[in-house]
Amino acid sequence: MHRVDRGRRTDRAAETRERILDAAERLFAEHGVHAVSNRAVAEAAGQGNNTVVGYHFGTKTDLVRALIRRHAGAVDARREAMVAALGPAPGVRDWVDALVRPGAEHLAAAGPPTWYARFGAQVMTDPALREIMVAESLTSPTLTAVLDGLGSCLDVMPVEVRLERADICRQLLVHHFAERERALADGLPTPRASWADAATGLVDAIVGVWTAPVSPAGRDA
Repeated sequence: MHRVDRGRRTDRAAETRERILDAAERLFAEHGVHAVSNRAVAEAAGQGNNTVVGYHFGTKTDLVRALIRRHAGAVDARREAMVAALGPAPGVRDWVDALVRPGAEHLAAAGPPTWYARFGAQVMTDPALREIMVAESLTSPTLTAVLDGLGSCLDVMPVEVRLERADICRQLLVHHFAERERALADGLPTPRASWADAATGLVDAIVGVWTAPVSPAGRDA
């Protein structure tokens, strides 16, 4: 009997954690991480105890980390499968596709509404929180392999140009899906009908950035 009671308590605790994560992800995406209190998260999760967020997750930083981990593994698994299916001599587009498409597939699989793209954009533009995102989801061996593969296709590009274009592509990766997600949440039209099509468009744009001609000034940098 006691074992059954412990199982029920464990189930209730897991359900409460999921409700907190759902509420926090939505509120952080819509209002920003620092603008949302633990009290607001608890209320949105339907919890009367305002200390429940701290009890289950600790600090707000720990809550952000838990939200990132909630998604990072699934995205990385999709990317690993894509990398495993690459041919013997992947090109720029192959590597960019493996960089972009797993996130789009993850959002599509989650079904509307989603908040993770906007949450990620909030985190990546906050200097303190960005380190958590980098540590938890941007240093996986698979992602490192994708970035190394892309870099091997660009080794003739001047270093300064490569760094500049990496910054441009990073902005596209962080914000493009967040803007699509926001439009979908607001019921606004989007340029592409699906997340798969949106991924194709973003891959086209990023490949264009990487393969654009380098001006004479850039070559002399």
